[in-house]
Amino acid sequence: MSALDLLHLARTAATRAGAYLRSVERPADPAAWTAKSHRDFVTDVDRTAERLVADLLLPAAPGSRIVGEELSPELVSDGLIWIVDPLDGTTNFLHGYPAYAVSIAAAVNGRLMAGVVLDVPRDVLYAASLDGGAWCGATRLAVSPISEPAHALIGTGFPFKDLSLLKAYQAQFARVTPQVSGIRRAGSAALDLADVAAGRFEGFWEQHLSAWDLAAGTLLIREAGGLVTDLEGRDIGAEHTGVVAGSPAIHRWLLATLRASA
Repeated sequence: MSALDLLHLARTAATRAGAYLRSVERPADPAAWTAKSHRDFVTDVDRTAERLVADLLLPAAPGSRIVGEELSPELVSDGLIWIVDPLDGTTNFLHGYPAYAVSIAAAVNGRLMAGVVLDVPRDVLYAASLDGGAWCGATRLAVSPISEPAHALIGTGFPFKDLSLLKAYQAQFARVTPQVSGIRRAGSAALDLADVAAGRFEGFWEQHLSAWDLAAGTLLIREAGGLVTDLEGRDIGAEHTGVVAGSPAIHRWLLATLRASA
Protein backbone atom coordinates (compact mmCIF):
# COMPACT_ATOMS: atom_id res chain seq x y z
CA MET A 1 0.00 0.00 0.00
CA SER A 2 1.23 3.51 -0.76
CA ALA A 3 1.74 6.16 1.89
CA LEU A 4 -1.39 7.90 0.62
CA ASP A 5 -3.40 4.68 0.90
CA LEU A 6 -2.23 4.29 4.49
CA LEU A 7 -3.05 7.93 5.21
CA HIS A 8 -6.58 7.49 3.86
CA LEU A 9 -7.16 4.51 6.15
CA ALA A 10 -5.70 6.30 9.17
CA ARG A 11 -7.87 9.34 8.50
CA THR A 12 -11.00 7.22 8.16
CA ALA A 13 -10.27 5.31 11.37
CA ALA A 14 -9.50 8.46 13.36
CA THR A 15 -12.69 10.10 12.15
CA ARG A 16 -14.66 7.03 13.22
CA ALA A 17 -13.13 6.99 16.70
CA GLY A 18 -13.55 10.74 17.07
CA ALA A 19 -17.26 10.56 16.25
CA TYR A 20 -17.65 7.88 18.92
CA LEU A 21 -15.76 9.94 21.52
CA ARG A 22 -17.94 12.97 20.86
CA SER A 23 -21.13 10.93 21.15
CA VAL A 24 -20.39 8.87 24.26
CA GLU A 25 -21.32 9.94 27.76
CA ARG A 26 -18.24 11.01 29.66
CA PRO A 27 -17.59 8.71 32.68
CA ALA A 28 -17.27 11.53 35.19
CA ASP A 29 -17.52 9.25 38.25
CA PRO A 30 -14.02 8.05 39.22
CA ALA A 31 -15.55 4.70 40.18
CA ALA A 32 -15.61 3.94 36.44
CA TRP A 33 -11.93 4.74 35.97
CA THR A 34 -9.23 2.06 36.07
CA ALA A 35 -5.76 3.10 37.20
CA LYS A 36 -3.15 1.57 34.88
CA SER A 37 -0.42 3.14 36.96
CA HIS A 38 0.03 6.14 39.22
CA ARG A 39 -2.29 8.91 37.92
CA ASP A 40 -2.77 7.12 34.61
CA PHE A 41 -6.39 6.17 34.01
CA VAL A 42 -8.25 4.14 31.41
CA THR A 43 -11.95 3.52 30.86
CA ASP A 44 -14.18 1.43 28.65
CA VAL A 45 -14.35 4.47 26.36
CA ASP A 46 -10.62 4.19 25.56
CA ARG A 47 -10.89 0.46 24.91
CA THR A 48 -13.97 0.79 22.72
CA ALA A 49 -12.36 3.56 20.67
CA GLU A 50 -9.30 1.39 20.04
CA ARG A 51 -11.50 -1.55 18.99
CA LEU A 52 -13.31 0.68 16.51
CA VAL A 53 -9.96 1.67 15.02
CA ALA A 54 -8.69 -1.91 14.90
CA ASP A 55 -11.89 -3.23 13.38
CA LEU A 56 -11.46 -0.82 10.47
CA LEU A 57 -7.70 -0.95 9.93
CA LEU A 58 -6.91 -4.64 10.23
CA PRO A 59 -9.39 -5.95 7.62
CA ALA A 60 -8.45 -3.10 5.26
CA ALA A 61 -4.74 -4.00 5.46
CA PRO A 62 -4.45 -7.79 5.81
CA GLY A 63 -1.36 -8.89 7.67
CA SER A 64 -0.94 -5.57 9.44
CA ARG A 65 -0.77 -5.33 13.22
CA ILE A 66 -1.65 -2.73 15.82
CA VAL A 67 0.50 -1.33 18.57
CA GLY A 68 -2.04 0.42 20.77
CA GLU A 69 -2.05 1.86 24.24
CA GLU A 70 -5.02 -0.09 25.55
CA LEU A 71 -5.26 -3.46 23.78
CA SER A 72 -1.85 -4.28 22.29
CA PRO A 73 0.96 -2.29 23.93
CA GLU A 74 3.89 -4.53 22.97
CA LEU A 75 6.19 -2.78 20.50
CA VAL A 76 6.84 -4.53 17.18
CA SER A 77 8.34 -3.04 14.05
CA ASP A 78 8.47 -5.56 11.19
CA GLY A 79 5.92 -5.25 8.41
CA LEU A 80 3.01 -2.82 8.43
CA ILE A 81 2.28 -1.60 11.94
CA TRP A 82 -0.45 0.79 13.03
CA ILE A 83 0.56 2.82 16.12
CA VAL A 84 -2.65 3.91 17.83
CA ASP A 85 -3.61 6.08 20.76
CA PRO A 86 -7.41 6.02 20.73
CA LEU A 87 -7.67 8.77 23.34
CA ASP A 88 -4.57 10.83 24.02
CA GLY A 89 -5.40 13.05 26.96
CA THR A 90 -7.67 10.67 28.86
CA THR A 91 -7.49 12.70 32.07
CA ASN A 92 -8.59 15.81 30.16
CA PHE A 93 -11.48 13.85 28.65
CA LEU A 94 -12.57 12.53 32.06
CA HIS A 95 -12.70 16.06 33.47
CA GLY A 96 -14.34 17.64 30.43
CA TYR A 97 -11.22 19.67 29.60
CA PRO A 98 -11.29 20.09 25.79
CA ALA A 99 -7.79 18.92 24.85
CA TYR A 100 -7.74 15.28 23.76
CA ALA A 101 -7.06 13.51 20.51
CA VAL A 102 -6.99 10.36 18.45
CA SER A 103 -3.50 9.62 17.13
CA ILE A 104 -2.84 7.00 14.43
CA ALA A 105 0.39 6.38 12.53
CA ALA A 106 1.42 3.75 10.01
CA ALA A 107 4.98 2.42 9.91
CA VAL A 108 6.48 -0.09 7.49
CA ASN A 109 9.51 -1.95 8.83
CA GLY A 110 10.00 0.83 11.37
CA ARG A 111 9.72 3.72 8.91
CA LEU A 112 6.89 6.18 9.53
CA MET A 113 4.77 6.43 6.38
CA ALA A 114 1.55 8.18 7.40
CA GLY A 115 0.03 9.79 10.46
CA VAL A 116 -3.03 11.65 11.64
CA VAL A 117 -3.89 13.52 14.82
CA LEU A 118 -7.56 14.35 15.31
CA ASP A 119 -8.39 17.14 17.75
CA VAL A 120 -11.61 15.54 18.94
CA PRO A 121 -13.48 18.43 20.64
CA ARG A 122 -12.80 20.77 17.69
CA ASP A 123 -13.09 18.06 15.02
CA VAL A 124 -9.88 19.27 13.37
CA LEU A 125 -7.67 16.69 11.67
CA TYR A 126 -3.94 17.01 11.00
CA ALA A 127 -2.49 14.59 8.45
CA ALA A 128 0.91 13.77 6.98
CA SER A 129 2.39 11.21 4.61
CA LEU A 130 6.04 10.52 3.90
CA ASP A 131 7.27 13.06 1.34
CA GLY A 132 3.69 14.30 0.94
CA GLY A 133 3.73 17.19 3.38
CA ALA A 134 1.70 17.89 6.50
CA TRP A 135 -1.80 19.27 6.18
CA CYS A 136 -4.81 20.55 8.06
CA GLY A 137 -7.61 20.37 5.54
CA ALA A 138 -6.42 22.22 2.44
CA THR A 139 -3.79 24.18 4.37
CA ARG A 140 -0.22 22.94 4.18
CA LEU A 141 1.50 23.11 7.54
CA ALA A 142 4.91 24.64 8.20
CA VAL A 143 6.83 25.03 11.42
CA SER A 144 7.22 28.52 12.85
CA PRO A 145 9.79 30.86 11.28
CA ILE A 146 10.58 32.35 14.71
CA SER A 147 14.21 31.65 15.51
CA GLU A 148 14.83 33.71 18.66
CA PRO A 149 14.09 31.84 21.93
CA ALA A 150 12.90 35.09 23.53
CA HIS A 151 9.99 35.14 21.07
CA ALA A 152 9.25 31.41 21.27
CA LEU A 153 6.27 29.64 22.83
CA ILE A 154 7.26 26.17 24.01
CA GLY A 155 5.08 23.18 24.80
CA THR A 156 5.97 20.59 27.40
CA GLY A 157 4.70 17.64 29.38
CA PHE A 158 5.21 17.01 33.09
CA PRO A 159 6.48 13.66 34.47
CA PHE A 160 3.22 12.98 36.27
CA LYS A 161 3.51 9.18 36.28
CA ASP A 162 7.17 8.64 37.15
CA LEU A 163 7.88 11.16 39.87
CA SER A 164 11.52 10.08 40.04
CA LEU A 165 11.99 12.24 36.92
CA LEU A 166 10.54 15.34 38.55
CA LYS A 167 13.77 16.82 39.94
CA ALA A 168 15.50 16.60 36.56
CA TYR A 169 12.43 18.07 34.86
CA GLN A 170 12.36 20.98 37.30
CA ALA A 171 15.97 21.74 36.41
CA GLN A 172 15.06 21.70 32.70
CA PHE A 173 12.03 23.93 33.31
CA ALA A 174 14.10 26.39 35.34
CA ARG A 175 16.66 26.69 32.55
CA VAL A 176 14.16 27.04 29.68
CA THR A 177 11.61 29.37 31.32
CA PRO A 178 13.68 32.58 31.63
CA GLN A 179 14.71 32.41 27.98
CA VAL A 180 11.33 32.07 26.24
CA SER A 181 8.09 34.01 25.94
CA GLY A 182 6.04 31.24 27.55
CA ILE A 183 5.60 27.54 28.29
CA ARG A 184 2.34 25.62 27.94
CA ARG A 185 1.22 22.18 29.10
CA ALA A 186 -2.23 21.15 27.84
CA GLY A 187 -2.00 17.43 28.60
CA SER A 188 -2.11 15.84 25.14
CA ALA A 189 1.29 15.24 23.58
CA ALA A 190 -0.27 14.37 20.22
CA LEU A 191 -1.90 17.81 20.07
CA ASP A 192 1.29 19.49 21.32
CA LEU A 193 3.25 17.95 18.46
CA ALA A 194 0.54 18.98 16.00
CA ASP A 195 0.87 22.51 17.36
CA VAL A 196 4.59 22.45 16.57
CA ALA A 197 3.83 21.30 13.02
CA ALA A 198 1.24 24.07 12.66
CA GLY A 199 3.66 26.74 13.89
CA ARG A 200 1.77 27.56 17.09
CA PHE A 201 4.57 26.20 19.27
CA GLU A 202 8.14 26.87 18.25
CA GLY A 203 9.29 23.84 20.23
CA PHE A 204 8.26 21.04 22.57
CA TRP A 205 9.95 18.68 24.99
CA GLU A 206 8.99 15.86 27.31
CA GLN A 207 11.20 13.47 29.24
CA HIS A 208 9.34 10.32 28.26
CA LEU A 209 6.54 9.51 25.83
CA SER A 210 5.18 6.25 24.49
CA ALA A 211 5.30 5.32 20.82
CA TRP A 212 1.56 5.89 20.39
CA ASP A 213 1.85 9.40 21.89
CA LEU A 214 4.46 10.59 19.43
CA ALA A 215 4.48 8.56 16.18
CA ALA A 216 1.91 10.54 14.20
CA GLY A 217 3.06 13.89 15.57
CA THR A 218 6.67 13.11 14.70
CA LEU A 219 5.79 12.64 11.03
CA LEU A 220 3.64 15.79 11.06
CA ILE A 221 6.56 17.88 12.31
CA ARG A 222 9.11 16.43 9.92
CA GLU A 223 6.83 16.90 6.94
CA ALA A 224 6.23 20.49 8.11
CA GLY A 225 9.97 21.19 8.04
CA GLY A 226 10.84 20.57 11.69
CA LEU A 227 13.04 18.22 13.67
CA VAL A 228 12.19 15.54 16.23
CA THR A 229 14.85 13.76 18.27
CA ASP A 230 15.38 12.26 21.68
CA LEU A 231 17.10 14.23 24.43
CA GLU A 232 20.50 13.18 23.07
CA GLY A 233 19.77 14.47 19.57
CA ARG A 234 19.11 11.06 17.97
CA ASP A 235 16.38 10.85 15.33
CA ILE A 236 13.49 8.79 16.67
CA GLY A 237 10.68 6.70 15.21
CA ALA A 238 7.81 4.81 16.80
CA GLU A 239 9.40 4.08 20.17
CA HIS A 240 9.19 4.87 23.88
CA THR A 241 11.56 7.77 24.45
CA GLY A 242 12.14 11.34 25.48
CA VAL A 243 11.32 13.95 22.85
CA VAL A 244 12.66 17.31 21.72
CA ALA A 245 10.84 18.83 18.75
CA GLY A 246 10.69 22.14 16.96
CA SER A 247 11.71 24.28 14.04
CA PRO A 248 15.37 23.70 13.13
CA ALA A 249 16.60 26.81 14.93
CA ILE A 250 14.54 26.34 18.09
CA HIS A 251 15.16 22.60 18.20
CA ARG A 252 18.90 23.24 18.14
CA TRP A 253 18.64 25.78 20.97
CA LEU A 254 16.18 23.73 23.04
CA LEU A 255 18.24 20.56 22.79
CA ALA A 256 21.38 22.38 23.92
CA THR A 257 19.51 24.09 26.74
CA LEU A 258 18.04 20.85 28.06
CA ARG A 259 21.38 19.04 27.91
CA ALA A 260 23.02 21.91 29.82
CA SER A 261 20.54 21.43 32.67
CA ALA A 262 21.72 17.87 33.38
